Amino acid sequence: MGCLLALFAWISPRFVLALLYLFTSRLTIAFSSGWEGLIGFFLVPYATLFYALVYRPGFGVRGFGWVIVALGLLLDLSSMDMGRRARWRRVQTGRT
Repeated sequence: MGCLLALFAWISPRFVLALLYLFTSRLTIAFSSGWEGLIGFFLVPYATLFYALVYRPGFGVRGFGWVIVALGLLLDLSSMDMGRRARWRRVQTGRT
C-alpha cells in the first residue's frame, strides 16, 4: 500500500493529501489548525505531505525528518519554476 501511495504522491500530492484527510487522521494529528494544512495544500503540497508523514505526536519533526520536508519544499519550488518556464515559452511563441 505504501508504494501505491508513493506513486500517487509523485503524480499528484494534492490527491494523496485528500486521501489522507478522508481516510486517516494523519493530517489532523500533524497540523494543530486546519488553516496550516489548507494553505499547505494550495501553496506547497509536497512539503505539506512530507511534513504530515514524518510528524510524530509528542515529538514533532526532528532530525532527518526536516531533511525530508526540505526535499518536499525543493520539489514544490521546482514544479513552480517549471510552470513559470512553460508559461514564458508559450508567451514567447505566441501560443497563449
